Amino acid sequence: MPLKVITANRLIDGRVVYLTRANDWSRRLADAWPAEDEAEAARLLDLAEAHVRARRVIGVYAFPVVRADGGLAPVSQRERIRTFGPSLEWPPMARGA
Repeated sequence: MPLKVITANRLIDGRVVYLTRANDWSRRLADAWPAEDEAEAARLLDLAEAHVRARRVIGVYAFPVVRADGGLAPVSQRERIRTFGPSLEWPPMARGA
């Protein structure tokens, strides 16, 4: 199983944040607490849901990451965009291409 990280959006400003080992939130993926298995991911989701109930974050979910260059890297394109910002292709691709 790939590692999983818990993410959400901070309610005060909408920023993407990641659950840390201190049971807090960071804007940096490098600070995230990677779950090593499904049981740990479920436990971290439970911790994150407490933050939802406290109205600190919204939209909590887990996503897969891999260890890369001494840190963590998202597996999916969606999470790469959420983590690093939008990407631009030049020249732009034609619609439907």
